[in-house]
Amino acid sequence: MSRFFALFVAFVSTLVVLPAHAEVRVLTSIQPLQLIAAAVQDGVGKPEVLLPPGASPHHYALRPSDVRRVAEVDLLYWIGPDMEGFLPRVLNGRSKPTVPVQSLPGMHLRHFGEDSQSHDEHEEHGDDADEHDHDHRPGSLDAHLWLSTVNARVIAGRMSADLSAADPANAARYQSNLNAFEQRLDALDQRLKDRVAGVAGKPFFVFHEAFDYFESAYGLKHAGVFSVAAEVQPGAQHVAAMRKRLQEAGKTCVFSEPPLRPRLAETLTAGLPVKLAELDALGGTLPVTAQGYEQLLDNLGNGLAGCLESL
Repeated sequence: MSRFFALFVAFVSTLVVLPAHAEVRVLTSIQPLQLIAAAVQDGVGKPEVLLPPGASPHHYALRPSDVRRVAEVDLLYWIGPDMEGFLPRVLNGRSKPTVPVQSLPGMHLRHFGEDSQSHDEHEEHGDDADEHDHDHRPGSLDAHLWLSTVNARVIAGRMSADLSAADPANAARYQSNLNAFEQRLDALDQRLKDRVAGVAGKPFFVFHEAFDYFESAYGLKHAGVFSVAAEVQPGAQHVAAMRKRLQEAGKTCVFSEPPLRPRLAETLTAGLPVKLAELDALGGTLPVTAQGYEQLLDNLGNGLAGCLESL
């Protein structure tokens, strides 16, 4: 009898360690999409991300382990060829569902140069410019689309539908998570409008035109873009023209993106009433939680308003 009991206990213990169902593996190209997926998968699974913190989605070099993950995961989400130019050739060999979110129905997309801030107001350095601005030509798609909560809702809705189809047992949870995410976005929109309302008319400059979706949603507008490649040192004439723009603006903020501040920043602003600050469009240092996406946008609002308020 005791031998039978021991065998029974051993059998039951094997059942306990086996999952009731296999977790759906979700991989996103960049962290903002991972944060949206984390809101939808909350309590069920944890999405993975392809690019490590600080990596550029424009110029990332895939490792062999990255290629394997791309092939193996159940669901893969990326912005699209206008952002991750390194991905299409790898995705050609993938058989499982792959979603370029820039192509989803209902997305509100912007294109560079479509409003009053035309491209000729950018400060560039002609023949010295490299690929940094290849995707910012007038008329080309602005692929920083995750900085619009309208688009975040569309992306989350597609993720919820895909996960529900792949994992019907948790469909109700995915839908509940989606509903909760949408409610939090309503509160986020109002919070951000209130946060930046007092600085809407103050001029500011950016080194990279990455924030137009955010600015458009909350009544902000950069006064100029210093499109400078980090590895190229511009000439004296270019620096003088950029400094003139800052002198004309008076007290202002110039925002760069982590992890690296352009080498030009200190030279450009020396002796001027200008504050240097950072805005992180990718949220590389944020923990991956159900509220991570809201934290990403809150950080942008607080960063912009905080610097401009201190002038």
